[in-house]
Amino acid sequence: MKKLLLVCMLFAISVVSLQANTREEAELVKCVDGDTTHLKVGNEVLKVRYLAIDTPEYTKEKEPYGKEASECVCKLLSEADKIELEYDDGSEKTDKYGRTLAWVYADDRLVQMELVQQGLAEVKYIYGDYAYTDDLQKAQKAAQADKLNIWSNQSYEEKGAKEKAMLGIGGGVLLIVAGLLFAKNKSQRKRMIKKGMRKISQNSKKH
Repeated sequence: MKKLLLVCMLFAISVVSLQANTREEAELVKCVDGDTTHLKVGNEVLKVRYLAIDTPEYTKEKEPYGKEASECVCKLLSEADKIELEYDDGSEKTDKYGRTLAWVYADDRLVQMELVQQGLAEVKYIYGDYAYTDDLQKAQKAAQADKLNIWSNQSYEEKGAKEKAMLGIGGGVLLIVAGLLFAKNKSQRKRMIKKGMRKISQNSKKH
């Protein structure tokens, strides 16, 4: 009997560990864009930010494929018989803006995966050990190889490159300022300024 109880307990623990992420049903309230939707859970309306992806803007700024990403999400959710949110144990439940972070399902289809597979979303903002990151990254590589939508030209990738270049330029400026204000001697000041100028020059060419 004791052995049987032990086996049952171990089985129960294994099931719980496999189903650690919490799911709850939701209703569509408002489509916003490709990675944000207003959903009602119980009596509460949540502004849900889709975990682990980023889609082109289609609210204040109209970016290429932003419309397609928004329409894809809205179609999936509006036609679904059941919408569910899954909260990842590896993530905070809300972001710094108070938006709910979750995996979103439309009739058991993971919306994040649908977007990434169609080349309408980039895998991004990975701040923890999320459940489906590896699968999303594999899907993204396939979409990139097939040059689907955001990966069909260089514009989306160039945007990321420009952001990195601007950060590099900012780092160069900081080095120069630090050299002028905090260098211990003339030699160190010259080295820091020279390094900062080189960094600015290198990233200006990329930009």
